Amino acid sequence: MLPKYLVPEEIARQNGTGPEVDLEAAQGKLFVLTLGINRVLEQGALQISVWGSRDSKDWGTRPLLTFPPKSYCGMYSQLLNLSKHPSVRYLRVEWRMSRWSKPSADPLFGFSVFAEESGARLKADQAVAAAVA
Repeated sequence: MLPKYLVPEEIARQNGTGPEVDLEAAQGKLFVLTLGINRVLEQGALQISVWGSRDSKDWGTRPLLTFPPKSYCGMYSQLLNLSKHPSVRYLRVEWRMSRWSKPSADPLFGFSVFAEESGARLKADQAVAAAVA
């Protein structure tokens, strides 16, 4: 399943929810989630939360992971350890946006959320090095 976009490149002006992503054989693993923000209106905040479900119907009452609110373009990564949640088979991202100085104007963020198993880049680099040697 992974690496995979949990939210492909999105231009959003309001709160929303991304697609359900099936973890398949990657259940219970350690993941690196990367939030990439490439477009922002000033004085806005974006909060990303990642939710888990065993059946894609019940998403629980609390997210598995929440990024701190972000107001600037950049790449932000966090670890998501699903070994504590072995029954989680599906992931879904929710986002909330706000503006603190100009509440009458809609917020705008261009962003994506990417997931990969922890160590996946190292394994890929080692495979390339072995092929070159």
